[in-house]
Amino acid sequence: MNNRLLWRVVSSTARLSTVLQILIFLPLTLSTLSTSAFLLLSLLLFIHSLIHGTLVLFWGSPALSVLQVPMHPFLLLVCFNAFAQSVHPYLLTAATFWGRLLKWSSPGFVVMEGLSSLLIVQKLGQIGRELVTEGDGYQFGLLVAAAAAYVISAWWIVIAFPAAALSPLSSTLLGVALTTLIFLTLIGFVMRRTNIIESSGVALFLAYNVWLCGFDQRSTWDAASSYTPLLSNILPHMQTLFNFLANTLPKPVLVALLYRLLVLHFVSQILPTIGADSWEGASGVDERWDGRPTTRVTHLLLTYRQSIFITVYSHLLLLDPSSQIWWRWMNIFFTLMIWSIELLLGGDDEGVTKKWKVD
Repeated sequence: MNNRLLWRVVSSTARLSTVLQILIFLPLTLSTLSTSAFLLLSLLLFIHSLIHGTLVLFWGSPALSVLQVPMHPFLLLVCFNAFAQSVHPYLLTAATFWGRLLKWSSPGFVVMEGLSSLLIVQKLGQIGRELVTEGDGYQFGLLVAAAAAYVISAWWIVIAFPAAALSPLSSTLLGVALTTLIFLTLIGFVMRRTNIIESSGVALFLAYNVWLCGFDQRSTWDAASSYTPLLSNILPHMQTLFNFLANTLPKPVLVALLYRLLVLHFVSQILPTIGADSWEGASGVDERWDGRPTTRVTHLLLTYRQSIFITVYSHLLLLDPSSQIWWRWMNIFFTLMIWSIELLLGGDDEGVTKKWKVD
């Protein structure tokens, strides 16, 4: 028992070390060397994560999490050594191709984040509809929670407005987004195809994206002016190294990365319940989820989650602030469009939503 507990601690520590290495090494390479070096390291980490995920898929040994810990520092040293002198043209070509692939994947990341967020919000709305039938206590609690979500969303948008609406275009987009949210909410209430839990969740999603659109861009990275050289300070000045790391990790990127990983994690828990008979019971008709296609997809997502992590993080680091703002607005309107389609095509919930009416 003690050995099993010790091994679990070692394995968890190794996984945490792997995550921290990826979080630090990629922005460090971007700020100290060049964009090409960053892309090369990202590509190497991605290839390694694919190999690691495949080994986990077919072997499944927990020892793999420990064995991969020294690989990331090794790949970082390889990247630094490759760019310490004249870089081989093949490496530059591979890095350029990887960078283009990441940029071309921007619409896919927008679709992934928007659909995942909407799926989670709708799942929360469904849970709320089910809890309403349990009693008035649940109904009152859900009403308070939804009201708090509305207030937080409004406060979030108000404090983000001065920075998010610096140009006439951005202020117009914000006005259109808020108007669309209000109209879709009212239409959903009239048609009895949404509830306040779902609507407040969409409002929080909109506020979050507006806040990121107005995030202080001075907190992002500027390799030419904002950092001191790493190699000359790493050994004699540990405090300088800590300050370097604190300034190198871009806070808007970390927030966006954490959000995307969280929604992917929660969606991976929801996907196995999606199917023709997904709501007929806690475990489906046959009391098992194992045979469902969505379960296989979820298993693959969880197996290759490190590859997804590296790809999402690299994509966020690669985008400049203006591009990030552009894709944020695309994310907002794409999600609102998908929600509107769902409201128009969704089924009626009149039997349950009557309990939300206040006479």
